Amino acid sequence: MSDRLAARRRAVASATAEAGATALLVTDPRNIAYLTGFRGSGGAVLVEDDGEAVLCTDSRYELQVVEQAPDVGHVISREYVAGVLGRRRGPADAPLAVEADAMTLSAATALRRVLAELGAADAPLVETSGVVESVRRAKDSDEIGLIERACRVVDDAWTHVLAHGVLATGRSEREVAADLEHAMRRAGSDGVAFETIVASGPNGAFPHHVPGDRLLAPGDLVVVDFGATVSGYASDCTRTVAFAGAADRLLDAYQVVSRAHRAGVSAVREGLACGELDGVSRGIISDAGFGEHFGHSLGHGVGLDVHEAPAVSTRSASTLSDGDVITIEPGIYLPGLGGIRIEDTVAVTGGSGRSLTTTSTALTVL
Repeated sequence: MSDRLAARRRAVASATAEAGATALLVTDPRNIAYLTGFRGSGGAVLVEDDGEAVLCTDSRYELQVVEQAPDVGHVISREYVAGVLGRRRGPADAPLAVEADAMTLSAATALRRVLAELGAADAPLVETSGVVESVRRAKDSDEIGLIERACRVVDDAWTHVLAHGVLATGRSEREVAADLEHAMRRAGSDGVAFETIVASGPNGAFPHHVPGDRLLAPGDLVVVDFGATVSGYASDCTRTVAFAGAADRLLDAYQVVSRAHRAGVSAVREGLACGELDGVSRGIISDAGFGEHFGHSLGHGVGLDVHEAPAVSTRSASTLSDGDVITIEPGIYLPGLGGIRIEDTVAVTGGSGRSLTTTSTALTVL
């Protein structure tokens, strides 16, 4: 593992140099974990131009950091930024890259204060975006294995939910979400990858509905979007079920989404433009007359974040590469009536796509 972490840091150091800086200050917790293995909730890392790094965290993690990040330097202090900059090998006033998307105004002010204390008040700060994330995009076999384990958790939890009557008329969306999250914990999840969505009846027309007190009712379609984390890596899955008596328009729309989903998963391959992949599924939905009811992109990357590169959308300039892990999640949303979404997590390996989500996408009628 230490060799892989070192390779990641060298790749980040190279990208940092291209941005015009001699070191990168990393403050995003997911990026810290990616580069060092440390998964505590507080800290900072400085990656030097040769890929060597120093990590500062506080005394809560003094034992944990030795165990999880043995191949980087350690500083134990609550002054995370001061701790790593105090160990910088190069000149204090050399250009320093920061993660602009992760740095608040107050953190930037504190950074300037630290630099002034080091006699480098005029040190150039290079605002970067996506330096570590661009390296994170291509997953190695171990990372894909962890995402696959997270997918297995959601598969097991979904199988449990269907087998034990968790989805039943008279139960609230909130109750179903809580039971599903408990099932994921029992199946091995470290936590949820995002807030679980349970959207019943007309609420299904809202792609990011927050589960509430509405009771599941006969004739409803219920959209359930959920994900687990395993060792920091996420999965993302959506299934839609129907209760007896659902409207024919909803049932017809489900079959359209199902065809679009199957076609999208089958089309995944190395070298395919993400915009073209989006068009494979979107074209099926549009040809069936539901194009105006599919407003979001077909998918997104999955890894340490549940939403990361590459974007799978009509506007995406990305092309699928080996090691990408993405979602395929077409949907149809009919205001006042309901919605349908079907989603799998798919890895690009060996030049083609492999679905890491294995539960059936055939319509379940309860």
